[in-house]
Amino acid sequence: MELSILAVTAGFLLDLLIGDPHWLYHPIRLVGHLITGMERLLRNIFPKTEKGELIAGGCLLVCVTGIVTAAAWFFLYLAGLFHPYARFALETVMCYQLLATKALKDETMKVYNALKEGDLMKARHAVSMVVGRDTDGLDDTGVTKATVETVAENTSDGIIAPLLFMAVGGAPLGYFYKAVNTMDSMVGYKNDRYLYFGRAAAKFDDVVNFIPARLSAVLMTLCCPFCGLDMVHAWKIYRRDRYNHSSPNSAHTEAVAAGAMHIRLAGDAYYFGKLYQKPTLGDDDRPVEYEDIKRVNRLLYGTAILAVVLCLIVKGAV
Repeated sequence: MELSILAVTAGFLLDLLIGDPHWLYHPIRLVGHLITGMERLLRNIFPKTEKGELIAGGCLLVCVTGIVTAAAWFFLYLAGLFHPYARFALETVMCYQLLATKALKDETMKVYNALKEGDLMKARHAVSMVVGRDTDGLDDTGVTKATVETVAENTSDGIIAPLLFMAVGGAPLGYFYKAVNTMDSMVGYKNDRYLYFGRAAAKFDDVVNFIPARLSAVLMTLCCPFCGLDMVHAWKIYRRDRYNHSSPNSAHTEAVAAGAMHIRLAGDAYYFGKLYQKPTLGDDDRPVEYEDIKRVNRLLYGTAILAVVLCLIVKGAV
């Protein structure tokens, strides 16, 4: 089996053991700086018209993904010139830094612990670190729902999708995916500033997440019995509610989680002080409780482990 897939597996194990320590500088911050700098440059070059901003946004997408992917390949190439195991070690670290399994669990368990202690203010602050919506007005149920939803959604975006890209093309393709995903999170907004400039990044993010979102939902459903959750109902709700979102990909894993736990997720939410009306996912079979945060984290880990095993089996067979 090629060293690249072994590096992906070793990186995944490092992620489970170490997570994302705050003292360690994350390379995706460099990607963020690159996006900011390129945005400033391109806005100065192209006219501030709809067409001009669309072209500038397309150039941003091409330049950032090209630079990030080429840089990842180049550093691995240099390491390989020194020794194959030097390349393996570097690729392991690069793959580890693209995953967020333990970090997602750790950050959301801070919300769980705060709710368990009855400290709603602390829970609101903790959940504000992992979601984009306004959290100041959330009650215990709202905080719990927001936490469960972000774990479910990021199971695909933060773990399964980068794993799949790395399994296909090693760390360089993984960084390609993260560059697209980071651009979408920074410029993919439907507001006055980014409606046209960020459209290319947002649409391309939909494209690269099309297969990972659906595969993540299937893997998550298959994990339900091992997590003490309802696989049959998870699949039923997934089939019914997977498109109840403005994004073609975001509701897939959230729908599975809602069905698996027999709860209702999503619905209306405030962003930057403005209420956005959104459809719900799942049935209101029982009240949402803070223990659901633990349940969805078990689902997160089970789905991630199953994805790694699947990648090893497929690459080994190939």
